[in-house]
Amino acid sequence: MASTSLGMAENHGLHGSNGTGQFIRVILADTQAIFRAGLRKVFALEDDIRVVGQAETLPQTQSAVMKFSADVLIFESALTPNPVEAVAELLRQAPQLRIVVVTPTADEQLTLELFRRGAHGIVSREVEPELMLECLRKVAAGEPWLESQAVHWVMEAFRGHNLRPSGARPKVQLTPKEALIVSCVTQGMKNKEIAARVGTTEQVVKNYLRKVYDKLGVADRLELALYCLSHHVVDGVKPPPMPADSAPHAPNAAAAIAAAGAVSVHSPATPSNGETSSSSPKKPS
Repeated sequence: MASTSLGMAENHGLHGSNGTGQFIRVILADTQAIFRAGLRKVFALEDDIRVVGQAETLPQTQSAVMKFSADVLIFESALTPNPVEAVAELLRQAPQLRIVVVTPTADEQLTLELFRRGAHGIVSREVEPELMLECLRKVAAGEPWLESQAVHWVMEAFRGHNLRPSGARPKVQLTPKEALIVSCVTQGMKNKEIAARVGTTEQVVKNYLRKVYDKLGVADRLELALYCLSHHVVDGVKPPPMPADSAPHAPNAAAAIAAAGAVSVHSPATPSNGETSSSSPKKPS
């Protein structure tokens, strides 16, 4: 079956969640027609998402990426024996594209390799529809998406890498203002809160972070947080207190590398009635 354009009439004329008035344009690449159909049904109910193409083989996926203007590619790892190389090649083919890889199960080695080679999000096949939607929106907005177990794997991999002399980066001196802002990032704060704490604007915070990325040789907030935590870059630097007229912030361990916009993390919810949730895989329907 050739890749085809999938117009979603129920989505026309509505605005995206990023405030730009644009849809999140998605290509679905999956070997199972029922899975693609399920995702299309889920996405068709959303105002800000539009499926523009689909594929069921790797060659069709490559063709669809070139043919359709898309923001996000949902890519099943089973489309190819070597999904890591396929993702890298697709990103060379379309550098602006963001790729969410669907894996059969949570796999440490595959997750780490996909993340190293540029995958923007990684979800297991059993992902709940609402979490797939959240993942899609976060990735489209420029944030990586990893589940909580995957964040642990990435942390351990970075620690192991940084313990090896061959992988060490030269030590870089941050200015006091840069160190203060980076300290806020490692505490799990968003740019808005950082700006409030240090008495500046969100745009200034963004400018400082871009400079820090260049200095440390990191690509995003996740790498920044991991690098600084592993290298003790901002040890002893304490963020200033939140202004009295602002809501307090209570960071936790996961927030230090995840909730600060570094990466979206999902932990399975515990049912409020005390019952245990089913472990059966669920697909969008």
